[in-house]
Amino acid sequence: MLELETFKTVIQSTPLVSIDFIVRNTSGQILLGKRNNRPAKGYWFVPGGRVLKDEPLDLAFSRLLKQELGIDNASSSFKGVYQHFYEDNVSSNDFSTHYVVLAYDIVEDGGLTELPDEQHCDYYWFDEADLLRNKRVHRHTQWYFQANKRADNSFM
Repeated sequence: MLELETFKTVIQSTPLVSIDFIVRNTSGQILLGKRNNRPAKGYWFVPGGRVLKDEPLDLAFSRLLKQELGIDNASSSFKGVYQHFYEDNVSSNDFSTHYVVLAYDIVEDGGLTELPDEQHCDYYWFDEADLLRNKRVHRHTQWYFQANKRADNSFM
């Protein structure tokens, strides 16, 4: 892991690559967690995290499944590439954060028994319509459910 000062230089200078998980249960509800950290602190957001330097994407996917959802594997499909822009960063409001996000749809089959609390302090299963109306659900999470946002944020 990078020391905070080095990581701040990276955030200030380059986009970060991350993976987000759009997790649905068998009723079609979407799992969101309330963010503990900047950016998006205090907002409901999908689970996910950064890809580390020299980490192959398949290993990053597996690591993040374990860290963010407490599971070893999941049935998934690639949703697309998105960009998330934030006015703040992990440490302050001094500069912005830019993510290039690889989003994956995941169907939850009852394996989420104990969700980690490092990135999120609470979890809730949202109906899609409620998620889109809720002002505490971050707009970047809402984008995953708005058809017009896919084209605006994808390179494909």
